[in-house]
Parts: sequence; structure tokens; C-alpha cells
Amino acid sequence: MTAMNEEVQRFYDAIPDDRRPLFDRVRALIESVYPEAEVKLSYGVPTFKVKSGWVALGYWKNGVSLYTNGPHHLWRFIREHPDIKTGKGSINFRMTDDIPEESLTRVIRHAMDGLKEAT
Repeated sequence: MTAMNEEVQRFYDAIPDDRRPLFDRVRALIESVYPEAEVKLSYGVPTFKVKSGWVALGYWKNGVSLYTNGPHHLWRFIREHPDIKTGKGSINFRMTDDIPEESLTRVIRHAMDGLKEAT
């Protein structure tokens, strides 16, 4: 189980009910792959850190976003899932998106392992 501080707990408690299932699903995926990750609030969102890398998880009006430190973590995901909204280093899931767990896990591993090359 990931370590949690009061700031992170307040963030979790404030997640709107309509986004909670999607947020919790992505959060559970991160925690299942990196149960040892330390979770702290960074730039206003929970950030899961291990020695070599990180991912962050936030929510927005229409969904939930997974943030990484660069687009090289997302290139394969973008090719495989062009209908899912992405930003420079983020995946912005809409409430209506199907979550491709295998592809998302690959993104999480790539970012958390601190890989520099695109896959």
C-alpha cells in the first residue's frame, strides 16, 4: 500500500463523486504496479514517486488525467488509442472513455522507471 499524507487524503476526499470511480480505477492500477511508491501532493495533484520516476493523477471537468514528465512516455499509447485525449505529457481520460489497462500500465511503467527513450 502506498504511503499517504494528510494533503493527499484531503485531495482524495475532495474528488467529485462522478469522477471518483475513474480516478480510483487509475489510482488502483498505479498502486498495483508500484505498491512501494511514495505519494505526495506536487503541483496540486497526488504524485506517485519511485527512485527513477513518477506519475501524477488529477481530475478535471470531464474526467481524470494521468501526468508524466514528457511525451516520450506516451507515443505508443497515442498510436494505439488516437481517440483518447492526450496532452504533451498527459493522458486526459474522459468519463466516457474505455480505459485500455494494458496500454496504460505500459505508460505508467515507462514513466515510473524513468525511461528516456520512446517505446
